[in-house]
Amino acid sequence: MFKIRPEIEEILKKIPKLPGVYIMKDVYGRIIYVGKSKELKNRVVSYFRGFNSHSPKTQTLVVNITDIEYIITDTEEEALALEANLIKKNRPKFNVLLKDDKQYPYIMVTLEDDFPRVVKTREIKNTRNKYFGPYSSNYAVNEILEEIHKNFQIRKCDRNLSKVKRPCLNYHIKKCIGPCIYGDEIQAEYTKMIDEIIVILNGNQKQLIKQLEKEMQESAENMAFEKAIKIRDKIISIKSLKTEQKVVNTNGIDQDIIGVVKNKDNICITVFFVREGKLIDHQNFIIDELMDSSYDEIIRSFIYQFYSDTSFVPKEIIIENNIEDINALEEYLYKLRKKKTSIIIPQKGDKKRLVNLVLKNANEYLDKYLEKHNSKMLKYDKTIEELNQIIPIGEIERIEAYDISNIYGVFNVGTMIVYENGTRKKNDYRKFKIKTVNKIDDYGSMREVLGRRFSRLIDEYDEQSFSKWPQLILLDGGKGQVSVVKEVMDSYGLNIPIIGMFKDQFHRTKGLIYEGEEYVLDKSTLLYKLIFEIQEEVHRFAINYHKTLRGKSVTSSILEDIPSVGKKRREELLKHFENITMIQNATLEELMEVPSVDKKTALEIKKHFIASEKNGTV
Repeated sequence: MFKIRPEIEEILKKIPKLPGVYIMKDVYGRIIYVGKSKELKNRVVSYFRGFNSHSPKTQTLVVNITDIEYIITDTEEEALALEANLIKKNRPKFNVLLKDDKQYPYIMVTLEDDFPRVVKTREIKNTRNKYFGPYSSNYAVNEILEEIHKNFQIRKCDRNLSKVKRPCLNYHIKKCIGPCIYGDEIQAEYTKMIDEIIVILNGNQKQLIKQLEKEMQESAENMAFEKAIKIRDKIISIKSLKTEQKVVNTNGIDQDIIGVVKNKDNICITVFFVREGKLIDHQNFIIDELMDSSYDEIIRSFIYQFYSDTSFVPKEIIIENNIEDINALEEYLYKLRKKKTSIIIPQKGDKKRLVNLVLKNANEYLDKYLEKHNSKMLKYDKTIEELNQIIPIGEIERIEAYDISNIYGVFNVGTMIVYENGTRKKNDYRKFKIKTVNKIDDYGSMREVLGRRFSRLIDEYDEQSFSKWPQLILLDGGKGQVSVVKEVMDSYGLNIPIIGMFKDQFHRTKGLIYEGEEYVLDKSTLLYKLIFEIQEEVHRFAINYHKTLRGKSVTSSILEDIPSVGKKRREELLKHFENITMIQNATLEELMEVPSVDKKTALEIKKHFIASEKNGTV
């Protein structure tokens, strides 16, 4: 029988009957649910009354609540905005959270640069840069970027223009007007091109085409035929950016139509994007682990989360059913758009037919998603069954894999990748700079990485990835790495299965090590395929992280330890050999091919690397 904790009873007595936001926390201080209400007291108390009549997910929430905080606001509109910000920041487990089945690409205009670029990205950051999208596919983005770069002579390179000594190929083939050469002289012309591109990406091609047609006419009248031809070609190109689109209204209004369908465990939200009266694209979002969410909460959460991360807000947002918070939502959208956006609930006519079409698509997508998801889960269950046949561990949802990477003891790094139910969870990947080891010592590095991970698992529940318990830890290495991590785990009193992944003489996945025993895997099994994928992925992630930290600066820092190798010789060595491995393996004769390296210096370089190998720093 459910009984309210005494501390919760005390909090409930003090909650006022005012509008505001309530924040529910678990035993570790993590925010697990955020809500808003016109009257805080009645809403919060309702969670703890009639417990047996609540759904299982609401009951799960309630039994996990050990603390409740609240923030009083002047109006319900303020409460709505605050609720959305807290959900976005903390991503509480029991709130409706957007979970798209893939990361959609955006187009970013790098307005932080003096001479902006137009590039593809999958990450939105809070910067001065302008984002457009999301788009439904890489293909769509690449097509748009190709047309933009074909018709606007803006730069593609990401070089520091202040340090460029000569222009790149794009300048010579007239695909870039050369800001690296002309600088401020062409600033106005460059800015005009960027402004035109932004107009196109905003979907206002008509406005730009009308302006360009006027310029083309003026150029022709002034006998500037070459310029008129260039403008004509640009107009043709801009028109080509419009693919075949279905006309859904004749008044040219920008609209988003949002449909929501749900089954027992999932919600699918489908959005149709109508620009200038034409249907140009759509997106599907899947939400699972929902807490019996009402239509109101789903729509409210979606609008706040989606439009806070997109660059465009349409004139109309069309939804299926009426909701309580329309005025507050419209006020929020007005602040984003700087113009009024209307939320419309159609009862009949074309808009109602559009809503029905969106719902039909959402139902179809949800069916396909579930079919694909169930197939994937069945495959994963069989994989874990194969693992349990050789190493009995039990059910496994979350797998964490670790690897160490270094270059001659410099910039030791560790990485953690995560798989949940057989699928990569890239948002939970983590990188570690090794702080306590400054030589080649994979065991010491692994000891530090897992020590930091376990300490956060126990003590620091405010970080999303580190607060989750893995059911299995995989290590890219043999018995030594496994025993080191087992020691660290024992020191924290933890009992999580640890398995090493070892390779054959050709550096290919061979098998697993568990409690001192080696298990060679059959390459035809699902288990082998998953272990191979995880081992390759953790290695790739470690190497890529290491590449971002190293480079000529790392190589140069290694050469600084050689007394007779000064700045000039370091630069010439790097220019001649390209990397530290080639320098280390070079013969005396090969070293002496570098103009400033004589026999004495070459001997010192060789002695340095021999000594470094002996003491383990190379």
